[in-house]
Amino acid sequence: MELTKQALYTILATFLVFGNSDLLADGSDEASNKSVKRILLIGQSPDGHPRATHEYIPAARLLAECLNRIEQTQTLIVNADEPWKEGPELLDGADAAVVFVSEGAKWLRNDRSRLAAFQALAKRRGGLVCLHWGMGTKKAKNIADFVALFGGCHGGPDRKYKVVDVTTRIVSPGHPIVNGVGPLKIRDEFYYTLKFAKPQQSISPLVQVPIDGKLHTVGWAFQRPDGGKSFGFSGCHFHENWKHTEYRRLAVQAILWSVGRPIPKDGVDVTVNEKLLALPPKAR
Repeated sequence: MELTKQALYTILATFLVFGNSDLLADGSDEASNKSVKRILLIGQSPDGHPRATHEYIPAARLLAECLNRIEQTQTLIVNADEPWKEGPELLDGADAAVVFVSEGAKWLRNDRSRLAAFQALAKRRGGLVCLHWGMGTKKAKNIADFVALFGGCHGGPDRKYKVVDVTTRIVSPGHPIVNGVGPLKIRDEFYYTLKFAKPQQSISPLVQVPIDGKLHTVGWAFQRPDGGKSFGFSGCHFHENWKHTEYRRLAVQAILWSVGRPIPKDGVDVTVNEKLLALPPKAR
């Protein structure tokens, strides 16, 4: 479901009524699999990048299309342009949050109540997923809080990024997030030499790409100290890359994994209508 601001408050109460009472009452995998999971897909308006890059809301629509066909799964697409006053309330009613916004680590700390709501979601073992610039910050002061939640960050004045033509490498083929996800020849802008959480064992590299003669982790899973699960992927710069099954499946399965859903051995069905892959004709 995608909401305009006018419609947002109309259904906000319904979204919050259920909240996370099932997760709080029983954190077992069995209870988690039976309960409805509410996934907040957080995007923004165009941020000044060229058209067909950093297409946050169109990407959210693709993810919602795939997730909504999963039993006991509900999605809510929101535009989180500042000041996003309704954000903390929406987070209070979610089981997972997917962040695909501009300079996400900075955005996270723009409002204290927003940061507190994300921290509360993590404390109740909610899922946290970040994509591309959603994991970014130009200033190093925003890194620590973000890494504690998502496990990795593209941050600070020493951050690195590059548009490359590469073949991805699946590092941990036994991890459920990459079930049915094979190597992919792709052109994308990847962030690399990311800042990761400690200890190193808490981070599971899932996807790596060769840049300047060295393999870099660009996709990872993070088992948080609070018992929750997080995922990050630094690709997704070009919107056209969502046409690849591997990209859609990687993101969708990461979200499902973050809320304790089982992943089929061959991967979930992420077929989408080609019309949904096309950008709206609206000029930027």
